[in-house]
Amino acid sequence: MRFLDTNVLIYAVSAASEDAGKRRRALELLAGRNLAMSVQVLQEFYVQATRASRPGALTHDEAVAFTESLQRFPVQANTLDVMWAAFIIRARFGLSYWDSSIIAAAHLCGCRIVYSEDLSTEQDYDGVRVVNPFAYLRM
Repeated sequence: MRFLDTNVLIYAVSAASEDAGKRRRALELLAGRNLAMSVQVLQEFYVQATRASRPGALTHDEAVAFTESLQRFPVQANTLDVMWAAFIIRARFGLSYWDSSIIAAAHLCGCRIVYSEDLSTEQDYDGVRVVNPFAYLRM
């Protein structure tokens, strides 16, 4: 099982020409199986995708429709277990609370990989490894 960070979802809906390669890659990932995400990821997606200052911002209805299309994937709820695990990860690895919460949610979903452009690629957090799915696009 693989966990998607918010940036994958943002690139999937990006209309920016400079994001074309990342958009294709994000859509390839979303067409796959064995993916999971968290309520936090979906919340961050909504906030960022609809931000008025964002070029090509989605409307409320567009962001909700896209989020609804992701219901086929398991979604880890924001729970006390996620929070306590995030506190431990933050103390151990020195990540921000929000990044620690992503790792904690991935672990609780049984994911071994987190696809993220924002976290340190190839870093292993007690069995959850970060992979930047866009890294090859920089070549």
